[in-house]
Amino acid sequence: MRENIHPKYFQTTAHCACGATYKIGSTKENIRIDICSKCHPLFTGTEKLLDTAGRVEKFKKKYELAAEREKVKKETSAQIRAEKEKEAKEKEELSVMAKIEELRKGPTKAGKHAAPKTEAAKLKEALVSHKPAAHKPAAKKAAPKKKPK
Repeated sequence: MRENIHPKYFQTTAHCACGATYKIGSTKENIRIDICSKCHPLFTGTEKLLDTAGRVEKFKKKYELAAEREKVKKETSAQIRAEKEKEAKEKEELSVMAKIEELRKGPTKAGKHAAPKTEAAKLKEALVSHKPAAHKPAAKKAAPKKKPK
């Protein structure tokens, strides 16, 4: 047998939850067990309840916490999305308001804002700028030439 490759082997005592002790050989020094041949239902013929309900409760609690964390994660992402949409709407409203203010001020002259024009001034300007083409009489069409036969 090769040396220094095997774990140490101990003569130890195994302690059961029912109070029984056993002398055994093991690679561990102290052993504690939940059930042994003196208290196991197969050997005793009696029923012993183990803390299985605690295991089930632990399992449920674990997955309830995971579901709760997932729910909180979804809520926070929805809140962040709503805040971003709100900010985008506010920016859009501000840009629309700026455009409206710019239109209210009217066209600028030499870097200064001109006073807004009245309806009458706008109509007068439109009439002056629109000059119809001079009326020319239509040219007479020449009679078509007849082709000799």
